[in-house]
Amino acid sequence: MSGAGAKGDRTAVLFVCLGNICRSPLAEGLFVHLAARLGVSDRFEADSAGTGAWHVGRPADPRTIAVGLAHGVPVPSIARQVDPRTDFERFDLIVAMDRSNRTDLLDLGAPRERVRLMRSYDPSLAGASESGLDVPDPYLGRGDGFELVYAMLLRSTEGLLDELLRARR
Repeated sequence: MSGAGAKGDRTAVLFVCLGNICRSPLAEGLFVHLAARLGVSDRFEADSAGTGAWHVGRPADPRTIAVGLAHGVPVPSIARQVDPRTDFERFDLIVAMDRSNRTDLLDLGAPRERVRLMRSYDPSLAGASESGLDVPDPYLGRGDGFELVYAMLLRSTEGLLDELLRARR
């Protein structure tokens, strides 16, 4: 990874899920929150998008917003669809929430070397098979699905930031 995108010396990261109302806006919110806590916000640009257009223009799912706020993480993202014409040029790293999202991104023409699965950054999953790296979509689930996704995204986001900061040294 070059470590420098369209914003000069800032690394641009795009988080992608299916509809951009559950997983990817929470990952974006966590990334922004953790970068600010580490005092490195000026080194990064973050955004999120969905492979589908069902929720374009809407805020994140209320359950996503609630789980973020319960942990002190704002989730202000407004849903948008991936734009292959600009996003694949603009972002240094495109982080898919699951293998299906990754396949959709690659089918849209995303550069394979810049597309990674979110949970591939979770240090506790080092060496895990790809089938174990999906962040499950909590949208239709019940119970604590959003809390479980938050925990997965927190570990993965911490690992992602750690890797990006090490690469910039």
